[in-house]
Amino acid sequence: MSVLDNIRNLNISDFDYPLPDERIAKHPLADRERCKLLYYHHGNIEERVFSDVPQLLPAGSMLVYNNTRVINARLRFAKTTGSIIEIFCLEPELPRDYEQIFQTTSSCEWTCLVGNSKRWKSGELTLEIPELQTQLHATRQEQKGNAWIIRFTWDGGSPFADVLSAIGEIPIPPYLNRASEASDATDYQTVYSHIDGSVAAPTAGLHFTDALLQQCDELGLRRRELTLHVGAGTFRPVKSETIGGHEMHHEFIAVPRALIEELAQEADGVTAVGTTSVRTLESLYYIGQILEDDPQATDLTVTQWMPYSTPCRITTRQALENILRHLDATHSDTYYGSTQLLIAPGFQYRITRAMITNFHQPQSTLLLLVAAFVGKDRWRELYNFALARDFRFLSYGDAQLLIP
Repeated sequence: MSVLDNIRNLNISDFDYPLPDERIAKHPLADRERCKLLYYHHGNIEERVFSDVPQLLPAGSMLVYNNTRVINARLRFAKTTGSIIEIFCLEPELPRDYEQIFQTTSSCEWTCLVGNSKRWKSGELTLEIPELQTQLHATRQEQKGNAWIIRFTWDGGSPFADVLSAIGEIPIPPYLNRASEASDATDYQTVYSHIDGSVAAPTAGLHFTDALLQQCDELGLRRRELTLHVGAGTFRPVKSETIGGHEMHHEFIAVPRALIEELAQEADGVTAVGTTSVRTLESLYYIGQILEDDPQATDLTVTQWMPYSTPCRITTRQALENILRHLDATHSDTYYGSTQLLIAPGFQYRITRAMITNFHQPQSTLLLLVAAFVGKDRWRELYNFALARDFRFLSYGDAQLLIP
């Protein structure tokens, strides 16, 4: 049986564990960096606190994190009948570029999920924006899978970023089973977030504070940024019995040229903060391999099965150098692309050597990623350790530092 067949035939039930609702953190700790830390290093498991992270990493280590910022993606429109229609902005449609769409000043189109859509057969929805002295109008265009393309229009010349900021809500994870609160506007953002585009936070980074980042600098850790705009698909459960029946979501990534140059020289790998950083970093190898096969390739999307169906013929450094040549040819300082990468047991990590992450939902692709990193069977030992010691789980919960 091929590697691809082995991956496709993985049973998602093998990645299940009991998670009582009371173990799901509904809010973060008041002091982010004082959360519990499961420290897994070279086969040993310890309980520490997150503020220990800078001392636990070797001096000179590179810490790579996702600088994406969660947008107020949830909009609630009230019809004259009293029905509430919820529109959840997923990704830009027109213009397709994130930066451009947030700067539009009169109209734009988004791919959106629509809640209570049966109550919205046709016509235009309107939402008052007192802060901007205008109204936001929404009209439904064509369907796109289980989503819709929604056209938004407004007057007054305000950029769409300000429109969302004025009337949108932070889309906290559905498993918190509560409405968004004012505190989520701060709690559900990393302190280093500054590139708008995500509908979910890269939650491993929520534990960092400005003081802890300063300590990282003082201890000689090198902090570097990349961008992956987290889509709603990150919460999509695996409903098929085997992994082969699950389709991964596409996500936008951006990696500065300077970081790619450093990664090409980083023989010992890096510490990735969060699964989004991991997926971005590990996607780079396969982008470089596409360019190895065709230096003129224009579609550099990393598909979910690529790591398991494509022979790895080049080194990580060669792959990164291929991307650098591509940036030279396109006169770009940043690589922009899309990834659908699925990381599951059997995956070969190429760049990530240590990982900071939270505790993930049972039977999720994020748990598969961790299992691929620490071992198909070892992940359960880590989660049992955390459950036995009252760790808090999921987005607002405690953290892990994994150094296999």
